[in-house]
Amino acid sequence: MFDAFTKVVSQADARGEFLAAGQLDALSSMVAEGNKRIDAVNRITGSASTIVANAARALFAEQPQLIAPGGNAYTHRRMAACLRDMEIILRYVTYATFAGDASVLDDRCLNGLRETYQALGVPGASVAAGVQKMKEAAIAIANDPNGITRGDCSSLMSEIGGYFDRAASAVG
Repeated sequence: MFDAFTKVVSQADARGEFLAAGQLDALSSMVAEGNKRIDAVNRITGSASTIVANAARALFAEQPQLIAPGGNAYTHRRMAACLRDMEIILRYVTYATFAGDASVLDDRCLNGLRETYQALGVPGASVAAGVQKMKEAAIAIANDPNGITRGDCSSLMSEIGGYFDRAASAVG
């Protein structure tokens, strides 16, 4: 896993080139927006249990067959596994947000997850719907302007949304 800085330097080094002005500007912008990024990650992390629980509750309200006898989240053990997986996905989204790079999300969480779910008979579309519900909650919490660094966070919220979308498409 590379953070955004290491990735840019590594790529330039592999080509034997200096960093381009556009690359330096992008990294400078990331530094300038660093407090917003940290605030967003702190908010999501601090509300992780609520985000996961509310997303699961909403998912099971929409798809009650998942928690009915014979459903994929029926029994406490299966329900716990479902909540654990949602929490893991959320955790890796925060890692990607902090690093400004999706490689940690892809490499350590999403690669092979769809195949694992298919082998276990887990309905990928339901997992993807749960991820989308976490996305909505996480962005609402991270984008709340009270008590955080002021400024336009639309680009960061779009980035965070992109990580959730990436996770949803990887499992769905």
